Amino acid sequence: MTTDQTDNLRILLIDDDLKLCRLISDYLGPLGYEITAVHNGREGLSRATAGGFAAIILDVMLPGMNGHEILGQLRQVSTIPILMLTAMDDEADRIAGLEMGADDYLPKTFSMRELLARLRAVIRRSRIVSSTINNQENGTEIIVQDLLIAPAARKASLAGQQLLLTPVEYDLVLCLARAADRVVSREQLLNEITDRNYEVFDRSIDVHISSLRRKLGDEARNPRYIRTIRSAGYMMIRHPEEWRE
Repeated sequence: MTTDQTDNLRILLIDDDLKLCRLISDYLGPLGYEITAVHNGREGLSRATAGGFAAIILDVMLPGMNGHEILGQLRQVSTIPILMLTAMDDEADRIAGLEMGADDYLPKTFSMRELLARLRAVIRRSRIVSSTINNQENGTEIIVQDLLIAPAARKASLAGQQLLLTPVEYDLVLCLARAADRVVSREQLLNEITDRNYEVFDRSIDVHISSLRRKLGDEARNPRYIRTIRSAGYMMIRHPEEWRE
């Protein structure tokens, strides 16, 4: 098993639980991560937008500005990997975070080993984004209707307007576009875009698809781009008129 390079990996931790921040810093520090802990939402957003971090660990409940507000503002300008911390069994928080562009989430009952694994996974996906920009082997553009995907640059545009996609959303749309007019199962999508084992009933893939649909201006009931194939998965549509009832 290989390990990620952690040289100079700066992590922004936004959480008002001082004890938890110390525990995370004490655990990740010896592994090569430099932790900057901020305990107020507005200060956290300011530090995040200033840049210089490899990833952000973001709590939902914060003074000054909650985690969802921070996430929403960050996703307007940045695709930095964001790992959300949520209250135990609070599905609404998890779904809301994923819909707004969080890369992953952890309930606050997490173990430090799981936190490390999830953090490595979101950073690894981000590094794939950076390394692929200079990789011309997969440089052929993919066009589906008004959607254009440039794999070499890890960019996608709709009707000439660039889409601001998270790494997960980009990987989803690329996977679906490459298989246009063919069904891609949820399991195939998960294997394609993630570095962790999902539970059988993990709903995050559906939430990411929902977020992607919104950015494409798509509707689940009358889709132009992404169609749900019941009990099978999802399919990118080349000719939506063929699916109209």
